[in-house]
Amino acid sequence: MASLGYMEMALQLAREADAEGEVPVGAVVVLDGVVIGAGRNRTIAANDPTAHAEILAIRDATAALRNYRLDGATIFSTLEPCVMCAGALVHARVTRLVFGARDLRFGGIRSKFRLADSGILNHRVQIDEGELGAACAELLQRFFAKKR
Repeated sequence: MASLGYMEMALQLAREADAEGEVPVGAVVVLDGVVIGAGRNRTIAANDPTAHAEILAIRDATAALRNYRLDGATIFSTLEPCVMCAGALVHARVTRLVFGARDLRFGGIRSKFRLADSGILNHRVQIDEGELGAACAELLQRFFAKKR
């Protein structure tokens, strides 16, 4: 499957989060062309501030592999990961991150910080941004417009 298809899967997960009243973010972890993990924001439903889409997708993937390392894996996320999620990407040794829209308020990858590919850390994640960015941003904008 082409990377666009994986981002479409992440976008579908984000739509599911939106339908549940969660901030619409979805993430998919892929290794060797196989989806090994998926998650959508569930902070409200789980009463857990760490239940971000990326964290849940990483948990799902590491459980599937029975390994806390995700060497060679790519994670597709509809939104630029926050600092917590960026740290998890580094700790899990994710090889590549593809994200759709920037998070200008909390982004830990490009917008506020550059944690995942920082030269001072022992692991650097390859970063690609903007895939389906307009669709990802529109979903988030509609969600927050309804809240106002």
